[in-house]
Amino acid sequence: MESHNLPNTPLAERIRPQSLDEFTGQGHLVGPGRLLHQLILLRQIPSLLLWGPPGSGKTTLATILANSVDANFVFFSAVLAGVKDIRRIVEEARVKRDDGINTILFVDEIHRFNKSQQDAFLPHVESGLLTLIGATTENPSFNVIAPLLSRCQTLVLKPLAPEDIKFIVTRALQDKEKGLGTNNFILEDVSIDALVRYADGDSRRALNCLETAATLAVESDINKNRKKPVISAETIYEAGQYRSLRYDTTGEEHYNQISALHKSLRDSDPDGAMYWLSRMLEAGEDPLYAARRLIRFASEDIGNADPQALQIALNCREAYHILGSPEGELALLQSAAYMATAPKSNALYAASKKIAHDIKKTGSLPVPIHLRNAPTRLMKEIGYGKGYQYAHDDIEALVEQEHLPQELKGRLYYEPTTRGYETVIRDRLIKWRKILRDRALKNKQTKKE
Repeated sequence: MESHNLPNTPLAERIRPQSLDEFTGQGHLVGPGRLLHQLILLRQIPSLLLWGPPGSGKTTLATILANSVDANFVFFSAVLAGVKDIRRIVEEARVKRDDGINTILFVDEIHRFNKSQQDAFLPHVESGLLTLIGATTENPSFNVIAPLLSRCQTLVLKPLAPEDIKFIVTRALQDKEKGLGTNNFILEDVSIDALVRYADGDSRRALNCLETAATLAVESDINKNRKKPVISAETIYEAGQYRSLRYDTTGEEHYNQISALHKSLRDSDPDGAMYWLSRMLEAGEDPLYAARRLIRFASEDIGNADPQALQIALNCREAYHILGSPEGELALLQSAAYMATAPKSNALYAASKKIAHDIKKTGSLPVPIHLRNAPTRLMKEIGYGKGYQYAHDDIEALVEQEHLPQELKGRLYYEPTTRGYETVIRDRLIKWRKILRDRALKNKQTKKE
């Protein structure tokens, strides 16, 4: 962490804030009276997990916290180090403690630690030998073991706001000691706006792009004879080239966005559904995974309200399978638009839950004997199939006989809604049940006579 003035040190590292006064953003944590502001004033730092997107200030905040208490600050990469390194750090921490110096262990990308690595420093966090500050871009509840999670306070950092990015960029341009101030660059408003859009809330991305753009601006023919080189919007676009979206196909953003897609579909919002599907595809999601989610949705949230929905979802998946990206992605958008605008019913999903509950509760109930097949003489002799009524022998193709185990007699699992095609199914079931009730009543009266 002592590389700020070395040659070729990136701009983002050179101008990294060294105190809370220099820090920008995360006002909900570092503003006056807020948690981290108070902890620094009290000079008491507990074990913390800093969870936030890249470039939101996790490493910088950890450094500022460590400096505020004059602790031995140890930077530890979960990607590059292992259990052997943890043992070495523990021994050094014991020596420092004997000299009255506390050790703060900063673990970058702590979500990449496996269970054995986390277990290795858990007892030393518990004993207070190490104060742990972990940084992660992933939801720690998924990646940090429960004992360690319970001993750390989790703080959520947000993507930096546009005004924060503008402030950081402006400061970097004006700083003559560590920044780009000696070149007297002119950054036009339109260029700043382009840089802010490119940064997408990530200060490191903004500064890396600015540094590259500054190099391009100095070397450009247009600026060679100017005392104050101009960084144009075109130069920002050239320096940025490709902007990757915040996403991880197995992480927090994956689950957040698939949830947003599913709920947009359920709420019959084609615009939201198509937006989130496009966001996922643009960020690198497997299109066939998205297709599978749409197929699932067709049964879970539409069902028989529009039986065609499942066929549409399957056809669109097949279309993508044939065409591939990017042409086939339009078929997935077609599927999403259809699902969003189709009538909705979760009657099948609700029925499956009720059935699963009864199966778990009642176990392996026997098949009613009249429903059992009797392919052998013995099976016929012991009553298999006895009393079974063949529906096609009835003029209405309706018979009154129980198809559930005796213990579940009369249960109704599937309750169609009054939406879409399920209205037809519902009316049909009501009609059939009335016919069967009338027959039963008529038979009862006949027996009495």
